[in-house]
Amino acid sequence: METNVVNQTTMERIDRDFTYHTPKGDQPERYKFLRDEARVLAINICKLTPPSREQSLALTHLEEAIFWANAAIARNE
Repeated sequence: METNVVNQTTMERIDRDFTYHTPKGDQPERYKFLRDEARVLAINICKLTPPSREQSLALTHLEEAIFWANAAIARNE
């Protein structure tokens, strides 16, 4: 079985993406703010749209968006 060499840039990304990032500074407040805003939007999505696959996907993608926003803060600061 052949194996590939992992280059330095890829290794740095792996280390960044698969390491716990202890919150620092104002990060916890920013995480909470984003979650709170997403919660309001999620409630409005549920109030304004009929239960459906599309509604479920909207909520799932909102959850993903907040995950990635928080990851951007954690991984890049």
